Amino acid sequence: MSEIPAKATESEDPSEGARARAADGLASAVGGALAADGVPPGDAMWQSSPPGSIYDYIKVASFSIGPDGLVDQWSLRAEHLFGIRADHAVGMDPIEAFIDPRHRERGMRKMAEILDGREWTGVVPFRMPSGAEGERGHEGLAEVYVMPTRTEEGEKAAVCIVVDVRTLRSIETDLAASQAIFSQSPFGFLLIDPDLRVRRVNQRFASIFGGAPDDHRGKGVHDYLQRGEADRVAATLRRVLETGSSITDMHVTGFVPGSDERRHWSVNLYRVHSGSGRPIGIAWLGIDITARRAAAREAAAARRNLALLNEAGARIGNSLDLETTARQLLDVVVPGFCDLATVDLYQGLLVGDETPPGLADGSGELRRVAFASAVSDAPFAGTGVPVAVGAVHHYPFNSPCADALRTARPQTVPGEDGGLVQSTLAVPMVAHDTVVGLVQFARTKGSEPFGDRDRDLAVELAARAAVCIDNARLYRREHERALILQRSLLPPGDPEASGLDIACRYLPGSVNTGRPSEVGGDWFDVIELPGHRTALVVGDVMGRGLRAAVAMGELRTAVRTLAQLDLEPAEVLSQLDEIARGLGAPGGVQQATRAARRPREADLSEVYLATCVYAVYDSVTRRCTFANAGHLPPVLVEPGEAALMLDVPPGMPLGVGGEPFEEVEVELPEGALLALYTDGLVESRDHPLDEGLQAFVSALSDPTQPLEDVCDHVLNTLDTHHGEDDIALLMARVQGLPADSVGDWTLPREPRSVGRAREYARARLLAWDMEPLVDTTELLVSELVTNALRYGEGEIRLRLLLDRTLVCEVWDSGLVQPRRRRARDTDEGGRGLQLVGLLSAAWGSRRTPRGKTVWFELPLPGGDTSLTDPAEALLSLF
Repeated sequence: MSEIPAKATESEDPSEGARARAADGLASAVGGALAADGVPPGDAMWQSSPPGSIYDYIKVASFSIGPDGLVDQWSLRAEHLFGIRADHAVGMDPIEAFIDPRHRERGMRKMAEILDGREWTGVVPFRMPSGAEGERGHEGLAEVYVMPTRTEEGEKAAVCIVVDVRTLRSIETDLAASQAIFSQSPFGFLLIDPDLRVRRVNQRFASIFGGAPDDHRGKGVHDYLQRGEADRVAATLRRVLETGSSITDMHVTGFVPGSDERRHWSVNLYRVHSGSGRPIGIAWLGIDITARRAAAREAAAARRNLALLNEAGARIGNSLDLETTARQLLDVVVPGFCDLATVDLYQGLLVGDETPPGLADGSGELRRVAFASAVSDAPFAGTGVPVAVGAVHHYPFNSPCADALRTARPQTVPGEDGGLVQSTLAVPMVAHDTVVGLVQFARTKGSEPFGDRDRDLAVELAARAAVCIDNARLYRREHERALILQRSLLPPGDPEASGLDIACRYLPGSVNTGRPSEVGGDWFDVIELPGHRTALVVGDVMGRGLRAAVAMGELRTAVRTLAQLDLEPAEVLSQLDEIARGLGAPGGVQQATRAARRPREADLSEVYLATCVYAVYDSVTRRCTFANAGHLPPVLVEPGEAALMLDVPPGMPLGVGGEPFEEVEVELPEGALLALYTDGLVESRDHPLDEGLQAFVSALSDPTQPLEDVCDHVLNTLDTHHGEDDIALLMARVQGLPADSVGDWTLPREPRSVGRAREYARARLLAWDMEPLVDTTELLVSELVTNALRYGEGEIRLRLLLDRTLVCEVWDSGLVQPRRRRARDTDEGGRGLQLVGLLSAAWGSRRTPRGKTVWFELPLPGGDTSLTDPAEALLSLF
């Protein structure tokens, strides 16, 4: 506040007394005489102006000029305005000290006029005296009001009141900005006093809450907001007023007059101070963010839906099992999308039918395959009677669920009164234009109801799951078909072999592991060969699926055919190699050979490779000959010895070609255990091959147990990770043919050998108590020995073998194989082999290292096969 001396002759004391005299001056009269509403109070009186008057904002100073034109009094405000202490200012010539030299002449004239008694007001440019603080003074602009006065001696003097024009211009700018905020701002603006009452609002705020801006003066936050929200906001206002800390983006919720719509505002609060720094209230700047909040909710919902779809894409369809895929869908949607959910699939599709009955009208039988709940473990009852997981049911024809299945469009089912469910979305699962089932999403009461966006999301989730389920269904169908094909190509029942106790296991790859799995090309076979010999085969076609199963079937058929030709094991594998090379070429082996010469034109997808072990066991000598085409080595366990892997040269896999196969002959002791297997038994993703082989050898610790128990022990002991690959295991225990079950004689090349052969055969059969076979055996032995004498070479060897059947073999050194022909009615001979074929169960010939062997086989008496009467057989030849 300005300080005006009472008398021009009095010196101004820069103390509290000066402030007291100033407080009783002109500004007190102006600022304190009027009440807050501008009307003088009834008991108007002079009083001190309280802090916060206008003089806290503008710079006003006073000083007096004596008759000599020099400063004789200098106020404290003048010290603050000009920066010069009173002891330096008193006695200065104001014209010389503050006026620029360019304006001094004019200033002198004005000073003379003032001292002559004239009152003057005007704007005067000035500058601070240089050297006051050792620095060059700065320039300014002041509005000066000069009032003539007289000293006690009657001399003319003057009192000067100076106002800093720059401060006034700043106040004008601030006032303009304040007016712009209150009148032009698009945001709601309030000034709240320390009593938390509204002092002023702008037009924007008034347009929202009604009335004129002045109508809101004196109101509190409880007049605009509900109680709970108003209490929170009032507490925040008090904290801002007390601490001075600003609040940014405080969200306030409420209603506006005449609307039931909930509105949202973002409010910024900061404390307002007077020019002297005293807190005088709080500024409130509010922005309506209702639309922004709605857009944010929409964006959040869209992001949530996208995240849900991404999660569905990552989690659904990892398994090719239908039930697992359905559960994966529910794991994604509960509780992120809904509170309860179920999946029903058509029963016909689950059992393999292409078009289950009732598919068109939605009344077909369905099986509930999955259920999930975030609020209860009770069966889902959102659309009728609760159905347990695994139960088969159907929906009534007029029900919303049946309508959804019938029209392939989602249906909204309202919840029942008093029930837990608020509403349910029944969404058909459509894959490749086929409805495969129904998924129901339900939300409980108190949850947000389903909207259009939720409906679209539910359809998308159901469609994705439907495609995965349909793929799983198709895969299951193909897997089952391939498995049926593969099983049909494997030996039926328990194989039997002469001189061997056989046990086998075949475990196909399964989808139950949660990983994609297809049927493989593993196979085994036990083939009976002439002379009570047995071929043991284990193989594995590389690759999986129906293609591998078909290739396995072709190779197995080829092995059986080649085995009947009684070829050596190495020769069998060589022929199989040629066959495997021809499997992928339409023209067979020759076309495959040409393609191999043009590798750029070869189709790698049609290359068939397989590994195989082929072994031939002779029960008479207990010797076994092995040949290996890239397969795992056989394991042999001799009585009282540790298991060992036989050193059989592996050779190249079948289908590679160009490399011969080697044979290894091993004599197997009585009671020894031989094991052939595929890599699924000893190799998995988690265990390397060497570790699996060692575990397999260790598992064969007690070969004296029954073979079935040994097989079970091996499968239970090894960590086979069943389901990753097929497992084929073939085990054989050696039980050689006893010496007393073998008759072996050497006959010279002379006619008498025929009679001797009959005598030897008769005597041995009678010793074996096989009298019913004597006549037939004598006749057939006579025919074979006679043919050996007439068409063969070298010594003749006769051998009788008694096991499950009677086998007779005639050996000679000739290489020409006997050929059966049909004799004409006029021919006297040529009917010997025809007779052998009529009387025996089977007959044939095979090459040996020293010639050939012609053999026939007779069933034992008392068996299922009866003997043929020789007389009838002879008559049938004519």
